[in-house]
Amino acid sequence: MPHTILLAEPRGFCAGVVRAIDVLNQVLDAETGPVYAFHEIVHNKYVVDGFRERGAIFVESIEDVPAGSRIVFSAHGVAPGVIAAARDRGLRVIDATCPLVTKVHLEAKKAAKDGFEILLVGHEGHDEVEGTKGEAPDRTRVVDSRRDVQALGEPGRPVFVVTQTTLSVDDTADTIAAVRERFPDAQIRNDICYATTNRQAAVKVLAERAGLVIVVGSANSSNSVRLCEVARAMGTPAYRVDGIAEIDPGWYDGVEVVGLTAGASVPDDLLQPIIDDLRARGVTRIEPVVVAEETVEFRLPE
Repeated sequence: MPHTILLAEPRGFCAGVVRAIDVLNQVLDAETGPVYAFHEIVHNKYVVDGFRERGAIFVESIEDVPAGSRIVFSAHGVAPGVIAAARDRGLRVIDATCPLVTKVHLEAKKAAKDGFEILLVGHEGHDEVEGTKGEAPDRTRVVDSRRDVQALGEPGRPVFVVTQTTLSVDDTADTIAAVRERFPDAQIRNDICYATTNRQAAVKVLAERAGLVIVVGSANSSNSVRLCEVARAMGTPAYRVDGIAEIDPGWYDGVEVVGLTAGASVPDDLLQPIIDDLRARGVTRIEPVVVAEETVEFRLPE
């Protein structure tokens, strides 16, 4: 049975998630009427369920929000069409979009204005990708792999590349290499954020040293899913769980060292029960695995 936990640092909340959660907390404290949020404020079931219990109403369509209501846009950002629809309904908007996602929107918007064809490296259907694509939907194509790039037709315009912020660092590098091969003159912005990069670097160290890696995070959390994929790509068994209830104790059979980390939208509260359970099973040592110190903070919107 395990005797050691390798605890990734950094793990859990990033600055953009902290900002979005703080926004919705303050709005719920201040508002007397219903508070709506467009999409999940962050991609974590535990966090979202907690806000639902406090009265937050999460919607997938602006048409589901009564005219004049208060609405918070999630950390993942929204398309300009969503902003226009909210304005048309007289909604009182507070935008909790992560500033690093806003930066990608601005890059895409300027690139379209300057006459570029935009390649958006990301996962089709993800909230962040849908929002960024909305800046120039007629000029933006989503690619997710080398194969997607090779299947593209000729763009007819100069190419500008932006990326989703929560992608696999290694997979994205391969996709961007394919773009350079096909479009040598493309202007490329790799927008994978610091938090995603740091968490993947930490999980690589866990995977090198541990016999098993557990990633805490929800299924719709892109960065959490990527952490699990990164560990598995190194040949280490890895599982993504929302919390301790989803852990199969059989995973620990024959494992001496367990690596533990969490996606960028996961509170540390969800890791403590796992740590306590492993201690009860015989773990005597908890070793932090530190790859970076994160000091980034984002100001709340007005």
